[in-house]
Amino acid sequence: MRTRDEEEGAMLRRGGRALLGALLLVVVIQSPVSAAAPLPHSMAGTGDSISRAYNTGFWPFTDNPAGSWSTGTTASVNSHYLRIRALNPAIQGKAYNDARSGALMRDLNGQMATVVAQRVDYVTVLMGGNDVCQPTEAQMTDAVLFESQFKAAMDTLTAGSPGTRVFVLTIPNVYNLWAVLKNNGTARFIWALGQVCQSMLKNPLSTAQADVDRRVRVLAREQAFNDVLKNVCGLYTQCRFDNHAVFNTAFTAGDVSTRDYFHPSVAGQAKLAAGTWAVGFWP
Repeated sequence: MRTRDEEEGAMLRRGGRALLGALLLVVVIQSPVSAAAPLPHSMAGTGDSISRAYNTGFWPFTDNPAGSWSTGTTASVNSHYLRIRALNPAIQGKAYNDARSGALMRDLNGQMATVVAQRVDYVTVLMGGNDVCQPTEAQMTDAVLFESQFKAAMDTLTAGSPGTRVFVLTIPNVYNLWAVLKNNGTARFIWALGQVCQSMLKNPLSTAQADVDRRVRVLAREQAFNDVLKNVCGLYTQCRFDNHAVFNTAFTAGDVSTRDYFHPSVAGQAKLAAGTWAVGFWP
């Protein structure tokens, strides 16, 4: 039979084990927070005219990288760069916009080679819109080729700068763009005059079965591209996918430029910055 002192000692030991267990549980619960990616000291943006903030500046039909959702400095857009700088001032002046207007996925490999030379900690990828938006449906990039081109670009980055974190975004929904603006006469005029994304936007008011079917096929190709982005990104430990956030964003008429009725406006760039930041490395 135990003495009172022995019973108290046993109770203390049991209490100690319970306290230790509780502390371990707290550590386990908190570990994902402590394992968050460190804030970058440098970054780059890759992609096409969207990341160049085309048609958002004073001069129409020109690039305006200051207004970019990724690396821009325009306060009203509040880009990833500005959000990071607010948390880590050491990134000041170390944001590179390597995107090029008109670029297709085949051009990403060269952009990634530039990123490797810049030795940045973080890079955004928004590429593929021009692989969807072609003069005709037949000219769209093949999905298998799109995959090989994206993987080659990721391999280039991984081989040359394996520590660089990559944030891959889905392609904005061009079917949604058609649905939102097809009843806007000015948009239809500009689309026809500039031959804008005719794979999707040709004959915007037509209900002929051939046009309906074409739009569905173009949308399916874009969705296939987005699946490629997801699957290839998943092969690399340093890559994060946006989980279709950009594709699923309900862009409105006010989010689209009234110069070309295709590219994001300043408001659209701001929406893109906020929406992607929320699903990125440092939400």
